[in-house]
Amino acid sequence: MGGKPDDARFSVGRAGAALSGVAVLFALLIGRVAWLQTLGRQQTIQRTERQQHQRAVLFARRGDIFDRNGIVMAGTVQTRAVYVDPHYMQEVFLEDHHTLAEMDEAVARLGKVLGKEPYELTQLFSDRFESRFLKIADNVDDATCDQVQRLALPGVGVAASDSRYYPMGAIASQLLGGSQHDGHGLDGLELKFDKLLSGRDGYVRAAKDAQHRPISVAAEDYLLPEHGKHLVLTIDANIQLIAEQELAASCQKFQAKCGEVVVMDPGTGEVLALANYPTFNPQNNDAPPDLRRNSALVSPYEPGSTLKPFVMGPALNWHMTRLDEQWPIPGMHYKTPYGRTVSDVHFYGPLVTWDVLVKSSNIGMSMLAERMGNPSLHLALANWGFGRPTGIELPGEDPGRLNPLRRWNKYSTESVAQGYEIMVTPMQLCRAFCAYANGGRLVQPTLIRGILDGHGKVSREVAGSVRFAPNGPTAQVIDPAVALQLRRVMCDVPIRGTAAPTAESEGGRSDIWTIFGKTGTAHISQGPGGYSDSRFTSSFLCGAPAENPRLVVAFIIHEPDKSKGHYGGAVSAPGAKHLIERSLAYLQIPPSPPLTPPPPAIQPALNHFDVNAYKPKVRLAAANDVRE
Repeated sequence: MGGKPDDARFSVGRAGAALSGVAVLFALLIGRVAWLQTLGRQQTIQRTERQQHQRAVLFARRGDIFDRNGIVMAGTVQTRAVYVDPHYMQEVFLEDHHTLAEMDEAVARLGKVLGKEPYELTQLFSDRFESRFLKIADNVDDATCDQVQRLALPGVGVAASDSRYYPMGAIASQLLGGSQHDGHGLDGLELKFDKLLSGRDGYVRAAKDAQHRPISVAAEDYLLPEHGKHLVLTIDANIQLIAEQELAASCQKFQAKCGEVVVMDPGTGEVLALANYPTFNPQNNDAPPDLRRNSALVSPYEPGSTLKPFVMGPALNWHMTRLDEQWPIPGMHYKTPYGRTVSDVHFYGPLVTWDVLVKSSNIGMSMLAERMGNPSLHLALANWGFGRPTGIELPGEDPGRLNPLRRWNKYSTESVAQGYEIMVTPMQLCRAFCAYANGGRLVQPTLIRGILDGHGKVSREVAGSVRFAPNGPTAQVIDPAVALQLRRVMCDVPIRGTAAPTAESEGGRSDIWTIFGKTGTAHISQGPGGYSDSRFTSSFLCGAPAENPRLVVAFIIHEPDKSKGHYGGAVSAPGAKHLIERSLAYLQIPPSPPLTPPPPAIQPALNHFDVNAYKPKVRLAAANDVRE
């Protein structure tokens, strides 16, 4: 019974398995060769490059922000920082056959030198493993930097670092905005012009020896940083300081919730001060959002009687009334043709148009608005720019609210005439009031004078996406003669109107310069619940000197304690007057000449007119007192 044993028989299955194994082996070898020639080769080259070269970032210096006179409002100081390349650190430790425990021990030594918990550093390195540059300590002193360098840890180094510095502290904080830990802008001007201020980082890539010391740098491996541009503002730091002091003093005196001040040059539209209360220190970027908000631009409100000049001016311009026209004020209450009741705070009897504004009569303004009609009233307010952003160079500007005419109704006529059913920002209001100071022109507000060029000169020309607001006026909104008339009428407001001194308040009258202005006291809306009887916005729009206006001021205080006062003439006018007096003294503006009384033809029609109220005091001595 011959035959081959079973184990010597040929097996197709075993042969197929053997061949498959050989095929897989060859495939793996081919794959390995392909990988070594492509991705593996690239990784090997990169590893070799890292072992033979070191690359360092050359940081661009952030540009400074100056006021119009060259005072630094935001600057950059150079310190030293400790940085880590987590990816490189771990790579070196593993290649040198160290354990992760040894790496953790090295991190612990580093943490001890820097005063940081080792666990925090280890967790940070793990979270940012792919990062090639991780700053772990700022503003490090020289002794600590020396200790870090003596540790000689791979991927750990010391580099020059720039820190943002605000030498004026909380002054202009909402305007400047502050910066983040990485140096980039957080809000305000720092955010709006971040690209311009930041510049562009450079780098140096150097060959190194076995001890990681740089030995050579090729020309193509060196790129100089492009430092940030220096920004020059229209702000005058001294007037900004005065504005913030007077705003804070007024808010604290009347225990108000908040307030804003805008100071502008009416001829150019340049903003000389933009203040908010309360403030914060931009050096600390952990201030809450409510404090960081630039309410002068982003928080519209119902202006109340400060809107009345912007109704009366167009009415005079369109010959819908005359300054000597008499309005038959029936009493403290007036019932409209459709049955609505409009009330005045005081009853003066019949008033001419001149005194309707000076005494701020709601009834007189409502009668005028009824004559104008809603289409003309809406057109008048739209022409002043209400309901549209001013285009100033800051982020987040609110356009306010001027409802479309189709949404107005019969109630809108009297409401708008009294400064309700419309919302404006302090910046819009100040801009519009400048037209009464410059001959009827609606100027373009601007905060930026330009950037410093290489020769130290200010230039508004800049490449890229940065845009500055255009200079100069944008529209002639009322006739120059009408603007002059209204300005003269508003000179009476601090003398014999709603901002006149009283036993309880010093009002808005200056003994040095002639101030023209308009007060406002607006109830704050509670939504469906109507308007509050205890919460008000108190304001004073003003300019000076009346004969040649240099400053226009919007001084707004929100929710003063009613028990301490709530009328604009008592709450806002004194602070605005002090601001104007101190600022004009700083600018060395001569005292105003005596104010001429109203024309003799209109004097008999004015309410309780007394020519002695216009007699001047000794103004030169008073001006010197303010300067001192």
